[in-house]
Amino acid sequence: MAKQRFKRVILKISGESLSGSKGYGIDTTATQYVAQEVQTAINASGVQLAIVVGGGNIWRGGDAESQGMDRATADYAGMLATLINALSLQDAMERQGIDTRTQTAISIQAIAEPYIRRRAIRHLEKGRVVIFGAGTGNPYMTTDTTASLRALEMDADAILMAKNNVDGVYDDDPNKNPNAKKLGKIEYLDVLNRHLEVMDSSALTLCMDHNIPIIVFNLFNPNSITQILEGKVLGTLISN
Repeated sequence: MAKQRFKRVILKISGESLSGSKGYGIDTTATQYVAQEVQTAINASGVQLAIVVGGGNIWRGGDAESQGMDRATADYAGMLATLINALSLQDAMERQGIDTRTQTAISIQAIAEPYIRRRAIRHLEKGRVVIFGAGTGNPYMTTDTTASLRALEMDADAILMAKNNVDGVYDDDPNKNPNAKKLGKIEYLDVLNRHLEVMDSSALTLCMDHNIPIIVFNLFNPNSITQILEGKVLGTLISN
């Protein structure tokens, strides 16, 4: 086992990462890939790992609001989408042999444990992977904010912000500007002041206020999670 860089981390996965080449819904190949990456990482590093998953592959509250839906109702629907993703990911990881628990911020007792901070920490201490679904349980809050909040509550050492085929933070949109430069390191305030699209400002500010480092990397670069946990410099580090 390699020397541990972190004891406990939060892995933030977007819903789109689970849709694979389809671009929507859930692709079993993508969920299985994530499960294998997580298994390799925890076996190699011994890290305690929790996952916050988004729901954009199934539902986007902002799009529904733009079409006239009440924002709070749209956000609650989005929370249910994250739970669908969480259950799919849980199934893939359990088939991989990973002891996994899903906790939900809104009560759905038939399918997942309620979110209880001390219970989640105990699961992590026992080597289980915990998947946090349903965001914070509140409308107007993104799953980025959930990742920051859970990182604080779990006393995590870092947030690993997994991106879908984007290998870090750039000074401009690399899809539009071929001369955009990748940034190896950047401070929280620079991200905010330059309006770089990494995570929402509330989530980033929460990390800045409590000095939680964020590592932005390409999820679909094989063994990237393992390499980051072992200390290899990948992606972009956001910190003070």
